[in-house]
Amino acid sequence: MVTAPFVVAPAIDFASVRSEFGLDDGYPADALAEARACTDRFGGDREDRTDLPLVTIDPPGSMDLDQALHLERTAGGFVLHYAIADVYAVVEPGGALEAETHRRGQTFYLPDGSVPLHPRELSEGTASLLPEAIRPVVLWRIEMDQRSEPVAVTVRRALIRTVARLDYTGVQRDAEAEALHPSIAALPEFGRLRAAAALGRGAIELRLPEQDVTPLEDGWALTVQPRTDTDDWNSQVSLLTGMCAAQLMLEAKVGLLRTLPPADEDAVAALRRTATALGVPWPDDVQVGAFLAGLDANTPSTLVLMSEAPTLLRGASYATFDGELPESSLHGAIGAPYAHVTAPLRRLSDRYTTEVCLAVSAGAAIPSHIRDTLPVLPKIMSSTDSLSGKVGRACIDLTEAIVLSSRVGQEFDATVIKDATDRRDAEVFVEAETVIAPCAGEPREGERVTVRLTRADPAARKVHFTYEPARA
Repeated sequence: MVTAPFVVAPAIDFASVRSEFGLDDGYPADALAEARACTDRFGGDREDRTDLPLVTIDPPGSMDLDQALHLERTAGGFVLHYAIADVYAVVEPGGALEAETHRRGQTFYLPDGSVPLHPRELSEGTASLLPEAIRPVVLWRIEMDQRSEPVAVTVRRALIRTVARLDYTGVQRDAEAEALHPSIAALPEFGRLRAAAALGRGAIELRLPEQDVTPLEDGWALTVQPRTDTDDWNSQVSLLTGMCAAQLMLEAKVGLLRTLPPADEDAVAALRRTATALGVPWPDDVQVGAFLAGLDANTPSTLVLMSEAPTLLRGASYATFDGELPESSLHGAIGAPYAHVTAPLRRLSDRYTTEVCLAVSAGAAIPSHIRDTLPVLPKIMSSTDSLSGKVGRACIDLTEAIVLSSRVGQEFDATVIKDATDRRDAEVFVEAETVIAPCAGEPREGERVTVRLTRADPAARKVHFTYEPARA
């Protein structure tokens, strides 16, 4: 399901975005040769868990499958088996492939394809958890109580074979029909319990209108992809694993955390003022995360509040530590310490944090290569996180400008999601075209207004509207 797509002419060339940001799909010959010849360095040390009926849940068409799960409801609570592609086992430390992945940092996703962290022969082939293929993985086993809180965690190397390749839309449909695959039949209950626990921790989830550029048979569409319950339930699996990983590393006093300061008090106060101005009730005893979670997603006031909410969560960073705990270990949006460990095919840091967790779980020494690499990761990940955001925004800006290039002068219904300031124009959301863009004329935040398109420039990737209040 998408929101009112406007089909674009087929000739959108995203190569200009690739070129501008230096994204290269090709790999150096020596790195590519290593990927093609890679073998499992830990092949003799793996537990055979091909008996586990693990499934993957990914967007349709995805080939870089680095997560598979099996969730069981037990008399005592839940048991989660979460298999993560074992990338460290097939990338040689100190080799050309490792060096190239350090240069890239992560996979970049564009509407017409990805620029992968690893060569596709590895990330979409020999290391991907494709159905019915036996693969080397790092297998997390997380035992939980009735409230879905972890009580025992182990991490070990294993061999697995996934039995089904699922996608979010299909899982959502099956959940609504009460016909979920047996391996994830407990996912809705687990997901709801974990979501409730998150609110109890003071977690803050931002449900912003996420624009996307979607390929169609005869062109492209700007869309807003609705977030389903399945998205939320599945994300709780990854979040739980990342929280368990953080605890293992903190106990060992070595690792790499994803950190974020608590919600800024001034930003919370400003959001309360906006809620009051919009007439949205916010009781004094309700935390900001619970307030945002309870908003009606279908109202203009929610769009305004969610667009302002990112000011609550600024200062995301990475904290590496070895021997002494970091000054701050909190991820403010999660309400707990957190580490990235679940996407090693797509994110460089996960390869190394996973090795820390394996060693800690086994009571073994952490390899010196891992300890030496941890300090260089924050700079790589922070810079490529920023680059990923710029690439995504550039693709959307280009598509918006092409969508509207022939419609300059036309009027559109819009919701004002940000007031104008001394430094910038207001911002409006044109729902019918799935466009978010600046608007001159100082329309008031939260209002439904009519705006006129005054600029749509594909070369500059700029779109601009003007609001002219009705004259008495």
